[in-house]
Amino acid sequence: MVTRERRAARMAPDDRRAAIIDATLPLVLEHGSGVSTRLIAEAADVAEGTIYRVFPDKDALMCAVTEKAFDPEPTLAQLAAIDRQLPLRDRLVAAAVVMQHRLVGAFVLIDALGLTGPPPGRQEARRVMNDAFHAALVDVVGPDEPALTVPAGELVHVLRLLVFSGSHPRISDGRLLDAEQIVTILLDGVLARPGCRHHHAMTEDAAC
Repeated sequence: MVTRERRAARMAPDDRRAAIIDATLPLVLEHGSGVSTRLIAEAADVAEGTIYRVFPDKDALMCAVTEKAFDPEPTLAQLAAIDRQLPLRDRLVAAAVVMQHRLVGAFVLIDALGLTGPPPGRQEARRVMNDAFHAALVDVVGPDEPALTVPAGELVHVLRLLVFSGSHPRISDGRLLDAEQIVTILLDGVLARPGCRHHHAMTEDAAC
């Protein structure tokens, strides 16, 4: 008996492409770029041939997955959604959580693909993306800038350095920093103040 190729449910081409990309990303994180198109087809609930009707080859699919993973728009939307009525410290912790989530995902994907850094792209596009993240974080600081000893842009620069280094398992020697630790270091430093209880874990005691 001849086995007929399973037909995928009708879906607009752009929606089909997005569905295949979304199904592929977690498989790449688990198996690396060597993941088979058979596994991808099963995860996307399509016939294997459907993948090649949407993408010219597997390399094109991997490029699309990488582009989706590094898309800055979801992260920018999350930063914009942070409640501006929260105290500055809480806003910065929320922003650090958002940025750490993006970076950790990027680090895992880079390792899964066997890369040594972010995929190469146009220099101008990367500059625009970095400027957008900088501006979004400066906006999180908002009207609290007068309470700082440095311009908001300088605080954001140091915040991004701490988030990056504190979230990278090799740069941090496996001693990762969470968002609250990062913000405590940023706003309060690590020097004990008279009358404060000394606490090596850099918790709220360091902010008294």
